Amino acid sequence: MAEVTKITKKIRTSLDKTLKYQILTYCFFNDIQISNADLNCLALLGLLGEHELTDFCKIAVTNDVFKSPQSARNAVNKATKKGLISKNGNSKKSILLSKKIQTSKEGVVLLDFKILGE
Repeated sequence: MAEVTKITKKIRTSLDKTLKYQILTYCFFNDIQISNADLNCLALLGLLGEHELTDFCKIAVTNDVFKSPQSARNAVNKATKKGLISKNGNSKKSILLSKKIQTSKEGVVLLDFKILGE
């Protein structure tokens, strides 16, 4: 049997960075490429929770994630096609992070990943 090397790292960070890490980990293990702007967009949506699409695009501009609501909408559509965002409704669509990503933002969050690389 091969020897297993265990690496333990303990880091205290903000909820924003914790959400980004969860999203990046999901994308990495599912071979999904995203840009920093896309990551910031997804993290903002994760922090806000379910939101009406047009309002979210305005908030993304206010938070300097994108320069225009159309850029934010394009990023949301791209993330939706990649399965990272879910849309609900017909006329006034609401958006939220896909449940497949399994993020948590409530209270204190402890991430405990156990990864075996062979």
